[in-house]
Amino acid sequence: MKLLIRNLARTTTEEELRALFEAHGTVQSCSMVIDKETGSSKGFGFVEMPKPGEAKVAVNTLNGKNVAGSKIRVKKAE
Repeated sequence: MKLLIRNLARTTTEEELRALFEAHGTVQSCSMVIDKETGSSKGFGFVEMPKPGEAKVAVNTLNGKNVAGSKIRVKKAE
């Protein structure tokens, strides 16, 4: 299941994002969306979790959680 994570602090790294989700299960892939011109984070990213059950637990646990001073939003990617 591919998850969209929004409202990330611009300072959040891909490694931090991966660690956040690995606490809830297997992470197949993790990517932050980076601005091509500035090289900095656009404040959102994607995490892919192969087991739907683990992904649902991660969504329910992490949606609305305060991470690095920002209340993140987590949902299934469309």
